[in-house]
Amino acid sequence: MNTLAIETIAATAESVTVTDDTLTVDLSDGRSLAVPLDWFPRLIHATRAERKHWRLIGRGRGIHWDLLDEDISIDGLLAGKPSGESQASFQKWLATRHAPRTKRPAIRRSASRR
Repeated sequence: MNTLAIETIAATAESVTVTDDTLTVDLSDGRSLAVPLDWFPRLIHATRAERKHWRLIGRGRGIHWDLLDEDISIDGLLAGKPSGESQASFQKWLATRHAPRTKRPAIRRSASRR
């Protein structure tokens, strides 16, 4: 019995767009993949500015958001897998975003006299 070996080339990400409700990834093979933003809680809780600061990693095999500490694999998206982050991990991350920031004391400048 002969078996035909087919070499597949994995699609990689070329560009990413994040709206208020959708993550869209344009792939190297011409497809566009759109998934609900609800799949990725960190992106849901991010500001628009934070969502725009992504970069491709692993030669387009994944997407990384430095400001959110979020990584999404293209293979996972193609397989229809939402975020695998545990609820405990997400809640810990979310708590750091809402933690009160320490105020720096105001610097008083004395008026110079002439």
